[in-house]
Amino acid sequence: MIPFIDLQKQRARIADKVDAAIARVLAHGQFIFGPEVKQFEAELAAFSQAKHCIGNANGTDALVLPLWAWGVGKGDAVFCPSFTFAATAEIVPWVDATPVFVDVLPDTYNMDPASLEAAIAGVKKDGKLKPKAVIAVDLFGQPADYPAISAICKREGLKLIADSAQGFGCTLNGKHPMHWSDAVTTSFFPAKPLGCYGDGGATLTNDDSDNVLMRSIAFHGASGDDKYNCARIGMNSRLDTIQAAILIEKLAIFADEIKARNEAADRYAQMLEGLVQTPKVIDGGVSTWAQYVIETDDRDGLAAHLRTREVPTAQYYPKPLHKQTAYASFPIGAGGMKVSETIAHRVLALPMHPYLDGQTQTKIAAAVREFVKAGG
Repeated sequence: MIPFIDLQKQRARIADKVDAAIARVLAHGQFIFGPEVKQFEAELAAFSQAKHCIGNANGTDALVLPLWAWGVGKGDAVFCPSFTFAATAEIVPWVDATPVFVDVLPDTYNMDPASLEAAIAGVKKDGKLKPKAVIAVDLFGQPADYPAISAICKREGLKLIADSAQGFGCTLNGKHPMHWSDAVTTSFFPAKPLGCYGDGGATLTNDDSDNVLMRSIAFHGASGDDKYNCARIGMNSRLDTIQAAILIEKLAIFADEIKARNEAADRYAQMLEGLVQTPKVIDGGVSTWAQYVIETDDRDGLAAHLRTREVPTAQYYPKPLHKQTAYASFPIGAGGMKVSETIAHRVLALPMHPYLDGQTQTKIAAAVREFVKAGG
């Protein structure tokens, strides 16, 4: 079976450096808030054109920190796409606010600015909730339409979070999502383009006050360096030193891996032309290709056929959030979720990682062609 994501090839490339980094942490023994955490936070902030970076336990905690810091709560509406992983909406009820679902664009699958505007207008007209924040997702690795979304947020006085768990490292016209957002969050889940060897996440901001407040919240609400003087109710969410040490080595090759991912995506586009609908990247955008997602009429049939040819696939996402049991009672934007509901039955992810070679892709494309030519 072809690996869907081949982490072992990356491991082989930097095994000596990662092993040495872990050994250094084991030697100095500062497993919590060790020097590698501070170093990684500084390097990640610089990479993503941000002023501050706060390492945390996972990407979900990273998402909730800005909402908590901004005082988002009961009676507030937070707008997010329905076609994404549950973590994006999950954290909104954590702060007692209400997620309002927005549809996505039919080509990039990212938040539709027109649907966002309609959703905001609907909430304001209804009068039961106060629009407070927007969470845009960099789905499958590419940036959302931040110029358009940011303009709406500024006009409406809303905070903007870039959920870059899948797309960290993506750019739009040479700028990272931090250029438009009040906060950027990411996940270091092992399968992410920049992943560690366990759980981890980060929240980035350019605001000095938000940085201080979010650091405090992430460490039990502690005031400054006095962990026994809690200024506020907080949580326990920190990036382990060993994971930071691993991420330092992975970040060092990240730009090269993004380049390799784009080369693999270009090969896919050439090989699959005329067979299936291949991904479209926003004009001026550079994707990190967390997933390579095609669209086809018989998604399930193609997936079954590829499995017989030892080609693994994944379905992101077979059920949009507004259709899932836990989220079915939350409001959706005016105009409905037509695109989200349509593509949920049509999209299929093929193997994608920086070390995917042309020979393997030729085999994958041949299997797709075989199914299509047979009338699939």
